[in-house]
Amino acid sequence: MTSKSFPYGRFIYFVTGNIHKYFEARQILAEFNIASAMLKIKVSEIQDDDVENVAKTSAKEAAKTSGLPIIVEDAGLFIEALNGFPGPYSKFVYNTIGLKGVLRLLGNEQKRAAYFKSVVAFCDSEGTVETFSGIVEGIIANKIRGTSGFGFDPIFEPKGKLGKTFGEMSIEEKSSISHRSQALRKFAKWYRKNFQS
Repeated sequence: MTSKSFPYGRFIYFVTGNIHKYFEARQILAEFNIASAMLKIKVSEIQDDDVENVAKTSAKEAAKTSGLPIIVEDAGLFIEALNGFPGPYSKFVYNTIGLKGVLRLLGNEQKRAAYFKSVVAFCDSEGTVETFSGIVEGIIANKIRGTSGFGFDPIFEPKGKLGKTFGEMSIEEKSSISHRSQALRKFAKWYRKNFQS
């Protein structure tokens, strides 16, 4: 794709109802001089075994509804001992059984390998979609630790930072390694390259 002028300049709308997720994204996008705004649009969240399909479908619907260039982000926690559960259904699982429920499912399981996967989907007003993904490996902690972040952060210890959960990290520390930050940085580099103000 060749670079072209973009009527909105270096500005993007992030469609989410999660203010914590937006704050993380805003900070990362600012590293690339991309300004952002949080846009609340009710989109249907399809049930699919692939996080990428969920993100793409939501992005297309949000762009069609708003008529704006937007990004959405969808993520999942994949736990090896639970055959990848909860995966794309992480939000539902978090809202139903929560952190304690996941820890109960694992019980005294010694093999606690897991990974977070994030997919950022960009969609322009014409319905063209591009996706960018990020993965961070780690383990599930034995107990809830930390109050930072959101979702499953207090039970996930990223590789290389074992002994410290995402919930025990500052936004800056988490953003230096997280799945979401990886996907957002890939998007930001692509966006800067292809859409010049």
